[in-house]
Amino acid sequence: MMGSPMRRDDISNAYSHPSPGYGTSRYSRTYSNLSSSSHADEEESSNLETTPPPRIASRFAPRPPSSPCLNKLSMKKNVNVTAALINPEDEELELMKDKYTKLLLGEDMSGGGKGVCSAVAISNAITNLYATIFGTCHKLEPLPPEKKSMWIREMDCFLSICDFIVDPSPIEQTMPEAETAQPRMDIVMNLPALEKLENMLLDLLDSFDGTDFWYGDPRNDSFKSTKSFSRSEDKWWVPVPCLPDNGLSILASKELQKKRDCANQIHKAAMAINNDILAEMEVPESYITTLPKSGRLSVGDDIYYHMQTTDQFSAETVLSSLHISSEHEALEIADKVEAALYIWKRKVNISHNRAAWDMRSDLANDGDKNVVLSSRAKSLLLCLKEKYPSLSQTTLDTSKLHYNKDVGKAILESYSRILESLAYNIVSWIDDVLRANDSIRNSVSYSYTI
Repeated sequence: MMGSPMRRDDISNAYSHPSPGYGTSRYSRTYSNLSSSSHADEEESSNLETTPPPRIASRFAPRPPSSPCLNKLSMKKNVNVTAALINPEDEELELMKDKYTKLLLGEDMSGGGKGVCSAVAISNAITNLYATIFGTCHKLEPLPPEKKSMWIREMDCFLSICDFIVDPSPIEQTMPEAETAQPRMDIVMNLPALEKLENMLLDLLDSFDGTDFWYGDPRNDSFKSTKSFSRSEDKWWVPVPCLPDNGLSILASKELQKKRDCANQIHKAAMAINNDILAEMEVPESYITTLPKSGRLSVGDDIYYHMQTTDQFSAETVLSSLHISSEHEALEIADKVEAALYIWKRKVNISHNRAAWDMRSDLANDGDKNVVLSSRAKSLLLCLKEKYPSLSQTTLDTSKLHYNKDVGKAILESYSRILESLAYNIVSWIDDVLRANDSIRNSVSYSYTI
């Protein structure tokens, strides 16, 4: 039977001890060469030798004001320590130093200045880490321990950068700068939510341990005798789920449906955060220069006819009339609608910024029309993304990410994007099992009828 997805309880008290700083560093000292020493020195040496190691906080616990990982990056290694006695934590710190160095240099270690900015480098690194860990995962099963450990360790390294991104605030003369600096509001609002979503997704994968279904290899002869369903040719690389002769039990089917609903809600939440972060990014000038003069030229006459009608507008009706046959065609329409949306929003801002004496009735009516068109274009774009959840990034989103220089927004955007992708994959994998179960039950009921 499948276990229900586990959720962690309150994690606000996970940091019960302060993070270790420079004052807790231990140094290796030898007193054998001293001719004489006091009793106090001997007590100090014994206390240093018996000091317990600092406590390591949980990956998903609330972040302390200062990350212990970054505090350790500035600690110098003791030259008296031999290579055979190097602590594994020191090796991990060395790897972290190399990683941060590459990120600060924009992934260009040659020193030739051919790298990208730090924000783009961090975004690419998080995306590449997701591809490394989850790129070969196509089954409903727990993540292997070594991959899960690598994922948590590497993501903790990337997310610890957010501990040092603060809001610029007026500094009082009587208080030092370190006491007045506050974490940036977008990070405070979104980062804990994303970490909770990640925790739920990993727990959801862990719950698929000892399930009533399994995955078979179509190339194996024993696979033909199992109950499965035919895989579409566009997903030939995805494993095919196999079920018992009578399918899943009613209880197992209900549990699987609950997990599907949970993953779907996580997908919607991650997608909403990602859309908000992308909307806050500045539109690059290179994208503005490529825009047509009007929104009608961007979307075309067919879509514009549906959008400018005075009757009640329905985004679903517009999409059904377009007869979209592939995701590539859907992405092209999304690019056109998003460009028109930005054109109409710019016209609205320009009309609102005009002086009062220059406002004529025709300009006011045109401004209201642009408001209506921009609102309908936004609803059409959202409906298109909901109908095609695996749609690639639009031209505007790609331009924003390429020219973005805000490290905090880069981390939040890439973090929410990979969680959105993982949640969508889990939903699609569960749908495969449910379809296979429905196929088996229909065949069994049909045999009983005969």
